[in-house]
Amino acid sequence: MFGSADYTLVAASMASELWPLLGDIVVLLAASLLVGGIFSRFGQSPLVGYLLAGMLLGGPGSIRAVGSEHEIEAIAELGVALLLFSLGLEFSLDRLRKLGGRPLLGGVLQIVLTLAVAAALAMAFGLTPTQSAGFGAMIALSSTAVVLRILMERSELEMPHGRNSLAVLLTQDMAVVPLALLMTVLGGAGSAAEIAWSIGRLLLLTGGLVAALLLLNQLAVVVLGTLTLYRNRELTVIFAVVAGLGAAWAAHYAGISPALGAFVAGMLLGSSAFATQIRADISPLRVVLLTLFFGAAGMVADPLWILKNWYLVALVSLAVTAGKLLVTGGIFLALGQSLRVAAATGLALAQIGEFAFVLGSIGRTSGVVSQDMYALIVSVTIVSFVLSAFLVPLAPRFGNWMARLQSRPAPADSDATPEPAPEAILIGFGPAAQVAARALIEHNVRTTVIDLNQAGIRKARQLGFQGELGDATQSEVLEHARLHECKTAIITVPHYRSAMSILDSVRREAPHVHVIVRSRYQLHTADFAAAGAHAVCGDEEQVGESLADHIQSWLSITPPAPEPVQHEPSP
Repeated sequence: MFGSADYTLVAASMASELWPLLGDIVVLLAASLLVGGIFSRFGQSPLVGYLLAGMLLGGPGSIRAVGSEHEIEAIAELGVALLLFSLGLEFSLDRLRKLGGRPLLGGVLQIVLTLAVAAALAMAFGLTPTQSAGFGAMIALSSTAVVLRILMERSELEMPHGRNSLAVLLTQDMAVVPLALLMTVLGGAGSAAEIAWSIGRLLLLTGGLVAALLLLNQLAVVVLGTLTLYRNRELTVIFAVVAGLGAAWAAHYAGISPALGAFVAGMLLGSSAFATQIRADISPLRVVLLTLFFGAAGMVADPLWILKNWYLVALVSLAVTAGKLLVTGGIFLALGQSLRVAAATGLALAQIGEFAFVLGSIGRTSGVVSQDMYALIVSVTIVSFVLSAFLVPLAPRFGNWMARLQSRPAPADSDATPEPAPEAILIGFGPAAQVAARALIEHNVRTTVIDLNQAGIRKARQLGFQGELGDATQSEVLEHARLHECKTAIITVPHYRSAMSILDSVRREAPHVHVIVRSRYQLHTADFAAAGAHAVCGDEEQVGESLADHIQSWLSITPPAPEPVQHEPSP
């Protein structure tokens, strides 16, 4: 048993370790706040500031103002887990299935082809086959933390390239453990039987973890519902931390990616009634931990080594960015997606991921990766993080630019009878647009439908409309649809940025056209009106009116409550 003196010594020892770590965290966060704020002030991503702050404050070649880089890195990994947990809250099993098999297949092909191409090029530059395979494994993955954070901030996860990126990143997270096993195999550590046992154990533990999370999720929803979770914010926060970080810990213990375990837990909770509140409550903690993650990532790099070998780092960084862009874009183009979406997806994923640090450490232990190769990969990864802060936001514009290069004016056919010009252009043909199209059908209005979804175009043609498969944010697509000759343009695209871009093009190219815009949220209504829309129809207003109509209908058929009986006081 501990005596009071022993307890005092243990407490003092723990305090002596805790307070320096806390001081380093505060210094790193303060520097990230300062440098990130400067970058944000000049219209750049604050992520670059976080990386530079970590690079300057801690790690090799820095001023050594922060000395607990390994401890901070361990804590910061929880930020990625919470990012995936909050993302999983938005993706139920049904919604994940709606991503489709092609993006998930694209993720598998991206890993395999990137590894193969990188290994072939490394062998061409004189590396051994084993070293080349290790090099390919390290650069095959992209950055979940960088890409998903930027896509979430810009509300682009629902765009086609955002859905593709999410599917590929989830596939890559599942591939971390197989790639780690590959590093072990390349180093010759372990027999074939031991490797087979490791793979079987991994599959068994993965299945058991998913089953356990599913069972615990159902129990937690029932039990915590009886504890009035809906009315107690404290319980919501505690439940979120236990669910998200507990799943990450269980996945790590099972030898699986902690981020993937957190995503599965969030996805299972995504269908619960309190998913939205959990997502809101963990947001501040997620921001702090992610800031620590990028600061810790910066501390891994050696700025002096980068300056000394800047030409090699620059050359490899450009080669990796261009190579992953071509491989990923080519895969999605071969899977039947448009050049615009494929190019945007390729640019969004054209960086090395944070798991390169993990794979590189395993490779150094097994003798596959040399010290110079590890330093090069770490430096290129940090540079690709910085580049991604600029390139990922440019992905939609890059896709539009590539699509414009692809488009060519069709030759005129003098013998063909010109089709009559459309009277209306309907942009987007989802459920809301299909309901609105009834009036156009009833009045026999000649209508051209523009949509990126082939199923929507087929539906439009079945209803008798002219269908154009294309991206209406490109002026060439609107021009080909004969915007100048129509009388009205109806924009039903739910994504705010896309709808605003289309509205600007319509007002600029055809100012005489009457424009009707769908506004998904009330706060964007004034923006569309200021940009020149003649009429703005809000989803929230329509929902409110529908609710009011149903309430009025219910009140009209419900008998009034009886008046309370007044009793005379007894004498």
